[in-house]
Amino acid sequence: VWIFGYGSLVWRPGFEFTSRKVGFIRGYSRRFWQGDTFHRGSEKMPALLLPLQACTWGVAYEVRGEQIAASLEYLNMREAVLGGYDTKLVKFHPQEKDAEEPFLALVYIATPQNPSYLGPASEEDIAAQIIVSSGCAGHNIEYLLRLADFMRYFCPQAEDKHLFSIEEALISILPCLYYTEDSLEET
Repeated sequence: VWIFGYGSLVWRPGFEFTSRKVGFIRGYSRRFWQGDTFHRGSEKMPALLLPLQACTWGVAYEVRGEQIAASLEYLNMREAVLGGYDTKLVKFHPQEKDAEEPFLALVYIATPQNPSYLGPASEEDIAAQIIVSSGCAGHNIEYLLRLADFMRYFCPQAEDKHLFSIEEALISILPCLYYTEDSLEET
């Protein structure tokens, strides 16, 4: 079984896996339109997460044997029960040019019918909400910045204007914001 991640799963899957591949799925795009009152937000200040809505880059994780039941149980709680996401099978396209053909992967997708779905907002409004939101999995700023770093380092050929414009808006609000990977792990 392959599981595709496009948000925090790219750096913190939280389950055991056999292998991983960077690549993309078509027909969906990443948007900070999903509210979260558990992992990175609270009831008073929901964090903004990414439902898929073109082409989205991320990581596919291969799980085998005993890993399958454990990872699906974990992800069902993390993404479906707590996050409100639906499960779908999508065609995953590996990044490596000499890789095998595309294959099917499981993905969790938020829909507008989800009670936590917040919908479109300006980049500035999204950045302002990200700045003030945190939950049991960490600060919403970490979510945004780690995802932007993943895209820069692992998918430099891919454009994600939505993601990078929100990062730019966040930095303009907090011009003295400077972080390193070590400082994010301490928070």
